[in-house]
Amino acid sequence: MESVLIVLIIFGSFASLFIVPRYFKSIERQKMAETLRVAIEKGQPLPGEVIDAMSSDVRTDPRLPSPQRDLRIGIIWLGVGIGLAAFGGALSFEEADALLPILGFAAFPTFIGLAFIALGLMNKPRA
Repeated sequence: MESVLIVLIIFGSFASLFIVPRYFKSIERQKMAETLRVAIEKGQPLPGEVIDAMSSDVRTDPRLPSPQRDLRIGIIWLGVGIGLAAFGGALSFEEADALLPILGFAAFPTFIGLAFIALGLMNKPRA
């Protein structure tokens, strides 16, 4: 029972790292949309700063695809694949049959990384 609880805590913490920030960002956007809706319904003019703030979030959002982001993600995936392959090589000194399955598993992140690197090199930077 204890081992199951440990695994649930580990995966729960990883999930919370991604889910919680997105949830709070979603709530923030809903409140902003509600405020803007009420202001528009009452006929109040929207200040230019509000429109600039709303549009600047879209243009500078680091989650949007870009060649630089693709290269960074590709290098990280490539590093994960190479690290797994090195782990398989080190493990093969003790268990010779472990090398090929781990190399096969390491091929997935390696090729994902190579695909991201190719995308980053082929795409032109956005203005």
